[in-house]
Amino acid sequence: MKIDLTNTTSSKINAALMEARRASGSTAAGMVLTLVIVTDEGSAYDALKAANDASREHPSRTLAVIKRAGRSPRARAETRLDAEILVGSDAGSGETVVLRMHGELAAHAQSVVLPLLLPDAPVVVWWPDNAPLHPAQDPLGSIAQRRITDAVTAESPVGQLAQRAQSYTPGDTDLAWTRITGWRSMLAAALDQRPSAIVSAAVEGESYNPSVELLGLWLTNRLHVPVERVVTGGPGITAVHLRTKDGDITLDRPDGLMGTLSMPGSPDRQVALKRRETSELIAEELRRLDPDDIYATAVRTPVERLHEPSNAETAAAERVAREVAEDAAEEVVANPERITAEASDRKPAKKAAGKRTTKESA
Repeated sequence: MKIDLTNTTSSKINAALMEARRASGSTAAGMVLTLVIVTDEGSAYDALKAANDASREHPSRTLAVIKRAGRSPRARAETRLDAEILVGSDAGSGETVVLRMHGELAAHAQSVVLPLLLPDAPVVVWWPDNAPLHPAQDPLGSIAQRRITDAVTAESPVGQLAQRAQSYTPGDTDLAWTRITGWRSMLAAALDQRPSAIVSAAVEGESYNPSVELLGLWLTNRLHVPVERVVTGGPGITAVHLRTKDGDITLDRPDGLMGTLSMPGSPDRQVALKRRETSELIAEELRRLDPDDIYATAVRTPVERLHEPSNAETAAAERVAREVAEDAAEEVVANPERITAEASDRKPAKKAAGKRTTKESA
């Protein structure tokens, strides 16, 4: 069922929700939380689809806040609230309300959202993109128990981690951290099966991927060993190497689908490490609403703690080139007359060669 309300109010939206629930034969809400999505028109479809899929595991009331302040002074002066209500199969296992706020109302979204929250139910706010610098200080973020951002959508994903560390408040989390849950579980299980003293580690993944950085920072905090950051073509994280005295414990996933776990003295094993959809990531975050202390520790670790790998071949080539240049400079200083004579002897030869070439081409 779909209901469109133009130039409406929060009270009219609540009344329409109650009427739609009665029409569908369900008088009880039966929902466990309120999910507030702050997005724009370009990202609204994908965000709502992910929220509807996640609602099958967590029945919730989804409020999509779309701010349309307007480009012209006349458009900004027009204050209006348009709503689109979806219930039944169109809204997964809950209710969906799309709130389009025009004009000055866009700056006061919390005044519209507050009357629509489910009573005595937790509130989660999700910014699919364009997250505020301080989510907990945002008017909508301040009413939530859980605040979800996504550093991947930022202009500088790795730089966004520094901002998340600076503004971290208990209840904050990021989907870049959720994406590495499978990697953390597999690596922890591997070390449980074969307890070994880790000497160093290396994380391989595509550039500008904050999940790779977070996985390296997590290993740095948990193992207290140097961790290298290796850039590859992706997709996402491609491999993790834990170096021990007996050999490397390697978790390799070159195609983004299946991973291979290799341990010294054991046969290689195939493990499921498929890159997950956004709906699966949101569903995982909605399973726990308490502060994630492990994420807080990882994101607060400076990215500079990760080391760039040393390339022995490049270093040797640079050393040889530097030695050749130094030898040439010493030769010029020691025998300037011979160097000048050799240069003068080469010039006529070049001219003669030029003349022969001209005659032959003619």
